[in-house]
Amino acid sequence: MSLGVILVVEDDAAIRRGVVDMLRFNGYSVHEAADGKSGLDLALAIDSDLVLLDIMMPGMDGMEVLAELRKSRPEQPVIFLTARGEEEDRVRGLRLGADDYVVKPFGIDELIARVEAVLRRSPARPSRRSALTIAGRTIDFERREAVLPSGARRTLTEREAEVIGYLAANPGRAVSRDELLQRVWGLDPRGTHTRTVDMTIARIRETLDDDPNEPAVIQTVRGKGYMLVAAEAPPSPPPPPNPPAVTERPA
Repeated sequence: MSLGVILVVEDDAAIRRGVVDMLRFNGYSVHEAADGKSGLDLALAIDSDLVLLDIMMPGMDGMEVLAELRKSRPEQPVIFLTARGEEEDRVRGLRLGADDYVVKPFGIDELIARVEAVLRRSPARPSRRSALTIAGRTIDFERREAVLPSGARRTLTEREAEVIGYLAANPGRAVSRDELLQRVWGLDPRGTHTRTVDMTIARIRETLDDDPNEPAVIQTVRGKGYMLVAAEAPPSPPPPPNPPAVTERPA
């Protein structure tokens, strides 16, 4: 099962092939692009967990790709891959919003370690939303509190709030236990046998009064994982009343 989806944007075919093969060997699903323009188009078209982005590319370089990507996806994790190791380039890339910077030539172990570190940090991104409403339950992420349809207030642990936030950030798809272990707990699921995810989901359901036999909040998708139902949009304010008709007084 995939540990995450990574997009590699690199114009050097040999380097790109080596990075792609290495990532796939280590359990990741990988997309690839050979230039900045196609890389940007692909980054905007797919839901990737991380973009590995070369800086020195013909046409649209990595800095330009990142600047455009940040306009639509400000929280997309990005690591620069480049032969340019000058401090000025590193500072510029980080100020544009890159999460990390790896200088060529790099070792496989170093790159994998940096990928894992960025992916461990990224679960906090979805929870930046302040609140959402699901099946009449309002989740306040800042207070880590749930308000039930009855008006009762229930406290969520930080981990429970992170799980709900991560599921909410991936609408319409089932999130596997392995993905939750890696993206929320920061654990490598390979060779890990634990019921932590299932027990946390069970506690969330109990807190939210969500019947597992007829779930309204978290659905179990057999053989795939867990999925949050669509969050409800906040009610629209009523339209303002029509102003009274103005008539002219007779002279």
